[in-house]
Amino acid sequence: MEDLLTGRVYHFRPNEQLPTASTAKVNILMAALRTTRWKKLPASARRDADIMIRVSDNKAADRLWERIGREGGLTRANKAFKLKKTTAIGGRCVDLYCWGITKTTAPDQVRLIKLLARKNSPIKDRRTILTLMEKVVPEQKWGISAGACEGESVALKNGWLKHVSNEQWVIVSVGLIANRFAVAVLTEDNPSSESGIAKVEKITERLMAAFRTCPPAE
Repeated sequence: MEDLLTGRVYHFRPNEQLPTASTAKVNILMAALRTTRWKKLPASARRDADIMIRVSDNKAADRLWERIGREGGLTRANKAFKLKKTTAIGGRCVDLYCWGITKTTAPDQVRLIKLLARKNSPIKDRRTILTLMEKVVPEQKWGISAGACEGESVALKNGWLKHVSNEQWVIVSVGLIANRFAVAVLTEDNPSSESGIAKVEKITERLMAAFRTCPPAE
């Protein structure tokens, strides 16, 4: 987590790599828009980007993954984004596999969010991405939104993935609160998606409470 106004940072296990699950969709769209402006994308790709972020459509993510050049394209983009510990997995995706098991760290995810928050960002259409993240469907607005004060904007993308090997859940939430706080909470080994979501929200609430105090409700 980072307060973009003061530069204050909090990290917990910053070198631990965990799966991105659907939070990789933000990274995929950033990779696509690194080389092609939003208005230059075909209408079908813009449609895919919209439903990939807002409703977390996996098939749309598969198509955009192919468009960016799969793991090679994501790796090139992440090198430009200066991500140090995000590893794309090779192969053709089938409904979230390969892009969904990209390994990353919380600091790398915070860095991506910072790139979207910066006015001088190399992603010229950063505001388009944030707008899509702000318009995530209501049932997917859990996660870091738990740390927002009343009335604050939240741009987020959540991820959830059940490991076949042990039936434990990856629950991840990343985004920008109040256009100021870049937050990434990555968890694994949750016995259920509900318990993972509760964990992510509790962590975010505690983090945000340490950084600031919400004004009293009117």
